[in-house]
Amino acid sequence: MISSRDLSDLVKSLALRANFELPSDVRSRLEGALQEERCSLAKAALSDIVANFKMAEEDRLPICQDCGLAVVFVDWGQEAVLEGASLQEAVDLGIREAYAEGYLRKSVVYDPIYDRRNSMDNTPAVVHLTMVPGDRVEVVVAPKGMGSENMSRIGMLKPADGEAGVIDFIVSTVSQAGPNPCPPVVVGAAVGGNFEQAALGAKRALLRPMGQRNRDPRYARLEEECLHRINRLGIGAGGYGGVITALDVRIEQLPTHIAGMPVAVNLCCHALRHAKGVI
Repeated sequence: MISSRDLSDLVKSLALRANFELPSDVRSRLEGALQEERCSLAKAALSDIVANFKMAEEDRLPICQDCGLAVVFVDWGQEAVLEGASLQEAVDLGIREAYAEGYLRKSVVYDPIYDRRNSMDNTPAVVHLTMVPGDRVEVVVAPKGMGSENMSRIGMLKPADGEAGVIDFIVSTVSQAGPNPCPPVVVGAAVGGNFEQAALGAKRALLRPMGQRNRDPRYARLEEECLHRINRLGIGAGGYGGVITALDVRIEQLPTHIAGMPVAVNLCCHALRHAKGVI
């Protein structure tokens, strides 16, 4: 039995940690990028980025003024039972308390077109639930800023487009985004599934550890090729040029229909915020 209050407390702590502390692998990759970069303007931008995430962690301040739409991945053990509030209610309570306690910017509006009234507590969260074996519940809170989200794309490619079409779509997405998603970016991509599965797969790909390649060597090679081509675009940190436009590229593959080959690209800025916990 899992208390909804315990789940809310976990979500709250993860939301605060994600907004104040970059994961260690992301920090290390940014520090490595600073050493690799040779363009003086891009190097200065990376130096500011590194100083910013260190200051945020030390002073318990938001890494970015856009504290994101709260995206929450829940892997729920099928033997666990939630007691009290519903899953959405428990998650929203944790987000509500975190964004109030941490003085985090609240960016959710109820209606997308007309009154655009702010919910004033950054809820509702976007919750993705997966049922898994066992009695444990794993939660990942990933605040996602809209600057990079706006630059994401999905394409319904034809099977005949093949590997070359996938590479061109991923690289052109980054190229067209330019400096808008606050590079250096992390590129999450998914090939296959259908319209909505591809988009979710691309977002899940962002949660993979930095530099961890796809287990299928063909897709691992595809990731490396995309990363190489993206870093030859010359966009660079902050859009100032240089050799580090992307920190990493992760590609997931999904079963799909014989007549289609969806490709989704979810871009994330250098502040790849997420935190994981288990009940």
